[in-house]
Amino acid sequence: MDTKMQAVISTAEGLRDVELPVPVPGARDLLVRVHAVSVNPVDYKVRHGGGDKVLGWDAAGVVVAVGSEVSLFAPGDEVYYAGSIDRPGSNSQLHLVDERIVGHKPRSLDFAAAAALPLTTITAWETLFDRFRLDAGSTGTLLVLGAAGGVGSIMIQLARALTGLTVVGSASRDESRKWVLDLGAHDVVGHDDLPEGVDYIFSPSTGAPGRIERFAQILRPGGAITAIDEPEGLDLLPLKAKSISFHWELMFTRPLFQTPDMIAQHDLLDRVAGLVDAGTVRSTLTTQLSPIDAATLTRAHEMVEGGHMVGKVVVAEPLQ
Repeated sequence: MDTKMQAVISTAEGLRDVELPVPVPGARDLLVRVHAVSVNPVDYKVRHGGGDKVLGWDAAGVVVAVGSEVSLFAPGDEVYYAGSIDRPGSNSQLHLVDERIVGHKPRSLDFAAAAALPLTTITAWETLFDRFRLDAGSTGTLLVLGAAGGVGSIMIQLARALTGLTVVGSASRDESRKWVLDLGAHDVVGHDDLPEGVDYIFSPSTGAPGRIERFAQILRPGGAITAIDEPEGLDLLPLKAKSISFHWELMFTRPLFQTPDMIAQHDLLDRVAGLVDAGTVRSTLTTQLSPIDAATLTRAHEMVEGGHMVGKVVVAEPLQ
């Protein structure tokens, strides 16, 4: 194997193509040849934070080498995963990732379509089943804010397939409203026209002025909120009268802290791969760019940072 690989790093001047040493797998690591990556808000947020680093927390590719204690995968396996924010990202030819947060790629998807799924799938799954503690018998109403985005697009599908919830999504444009309904939402509302009497709220924009007060109005007593943004100085007191619970969701928590149940991410990605192959869940890929280089990734970052994406943007190698 070559000792050098191509990669894209984030610098103060922007994204740049570089050559880096090929990394060596640790005991539980897979060395993956990356075929496709997708871009998420975390990419541009880390880029804005400064420092030279390889970004990318979504990938699909092929295992080329494994660490000494790997038991779940072998060279040649096709995989998809989101990785961990405390390690170099996937915007490189070869990438290291702990096997416990990797899934077998859905057989029915190509690498680009698979790369759209991992980070948002983990976020949506953990919101529904770890934070809200839902199951197949759960009923009530789930309000998914920003439902046409990456997380919302997969959360609608998982909630419809694996719970008994009524799913309502928020969207504003005709394109995004149609997307949300096509994914299976029972209803779609405007971002500022939120319905009364909901039981669960998924929120990517919790810090907007008056948002918590509005949540307190529309949630039923004993309802719950899961948020994924980072609002400063958030006042949750308006939630107390109705005993509304508030949860944070960060899909990097398990790999960051090497939790005992870290392998749950492997399990859920394999479960969703099965749902995809059964035709129950579909990829949320809407835009595909090529090749994986600094110029193309810069364009993808601009699209995501613009805040009007429907579904996911993926950057893939040229077809061979």
